[in-house]
Amino acid sequence: MSSGKLTKGALLIVSGASGTGKSTLCSKLLGMRKNLRFSISCTTRGPRSGEIDGTHYYFLSVEDFKGKVANNEFIEYAEVHGNFYGTLKSEVADRLSCGTDVLLDIDVQGAMQIKEKAKTDDFLKASIELVFIGPPSFEELERRLRNRKTDSEEVIKKRLENARKELSFWREYDYLVINDELEKALGDMIKLLDSIHMRSRHIERTAFDV
Repeated sequence: MSSGKLTKGALLIVSGASGTGKSTLCSKLLGMRKNLRFSISCTTRGPRSGEIDGTHYYFLSVEDFKGKVANNEFIEYAEVHGNFYGTLKSEVADRLSCGTDVLLDIDVQGAMQIKEKAKTDDFLKASIELVFIGPPSFEELERRLRNRKTDSEEVIKKRLENARKELSFWREYDYLVINDELEKALGDMIKLLDSIHMRSRHIERTAFDV
């Protein structure tokens, strides 16, 4: 509540190709905004070292995951490399209704699913804001991937191939943030989030409503 306004939460859907610094940017943004929460996804893959159920992912059996699909409990889901991933409605709906913003770090495929679903879902339509994180150039993206020195040439080429496909979708998003310098990009994300709450569709009522 501020300036006499009661605002609804925004569902911030953030996508970007590997090497754009999307995850780092999202992590820093979450640390700076108390009213912003991360949406925990479900997956059928096993937990990796250090991963905690309910913190990093909700780890489900394939049977449980498919049961939730049948019950229409996901706002999006996909099969990636033989494992299922999905975002539960329950992870976002209650928080948005209470005025809390929710950040969903998701690939282009999932983002486009949600965008399509929002055409017939009034709650999603009123909540989603799609943000694409882009590199300053494709050459810089390749440089970043190679400088990691953690992947083979085959893996790098695959990441670059996928990046070209993902980058072609940037016009499907509401906002484009170029991550050239991390602190500047973070500042842009903060300003973007502030401006979102001035959009009339995120304001339920004001002090001057009669």
